[in-house]
Amino acid sequence: MSRLSTDQLSLSYGSRPIVQGLNLRVPDGLITALVGANGSGKSTILKSMARILTPAQGGVYLDGKLIHRQPTKEVAKNLAILPQNPTSPEGLTVRELVSFGRYPHQKGFGILSAEDNRMIEWAIEATGMTMFRDRPVDHLSGGQRQRAWIAMALAQGTEMLLLDEPTTFLDMAHQVEVMLLLEKLNKEQKRTIVMVVHDLNHAARFAQHLVALKNGTVLYEGHPEVVMTSQMLRDVFNIDADIIPDPRTGAPLCLPYGLAEEPAGSAASIGEPATADYRDERVQAMA
Repeated sequence: MSRLSTDQLSLSYGSRPIVQGLNLRVPDGLITALVGANGSGKSTILKSMARILTPAQGGVYLDGKLIHRQPTKEVAKNLAILPQNPTSPEGLTVRELVSFGRYPHQKGFGILSAEDNRMIEWAIEATGMTMFRDRPVDHLSGGQRQRAWIAMALAQGTEMLLLDEPTTFLDMAHQVEVMLLLEKLNKEQKRTIVMVVHDLNHAARFAQHLVALKNGTVLYEGHPEVVMTSQMLRDVFNIDADIIPDPRTGAPLCLPYGLAEEPAGSAASIGEPATADYRDERVQAMA
């Protein structure tokens, strides 16, 4: 099933088309990773799904209704988005930041209710930020700040989280810290998570559904074990790489060696979406 989907979605910046005729269904209760080269349309699609960017044609559907025709607060009660590199006012504490997540549920003068306070404290605890709750956000490390922003998104009480490159500019330890948190939220609370990811090995390890994009078109889609192939890396990223199983998790592990020597000639490389059968045939051929 899919509560969030697109139908013939076309997006552009001014007169420049970015995405054309996109049909995409986000699987409920899974982590979906959008991957692709810079300029492939990943962040643009995410913004449209969150109703930040208005489609040129087609639409985004939430529970079967066009999301851009739904009231802002109603959308915010169903999905939360964490944009890339969010910033907060200087001196704002973690708890104050997290409390902003309750805005869609507030009435009147925005006074926090008992339920608001319960959700705020729950989100702070769920993200491991209890000991930092009264600390200014700008005094935290990169990983701690990112967890605070995720806590704010959690405080909205939504079943869906959309995250645009949640590990950007974080060191390796903080990247793993954030990804493990998202994995925990998905496994323990069945949160549907859609994230734009640059690190393909993070995408393959933590996501159960992978969408590989090129020029605003889905070339490959499915479970990482099916999608993460040498051919996909050639078609989508134009790189020469081997795929081996992760020695601990068994997830596909990408070992890049350089740029592909010549453009790929498969159907997917010229914009034809690979079907499930087509992907399976490729995996079998490579075995």
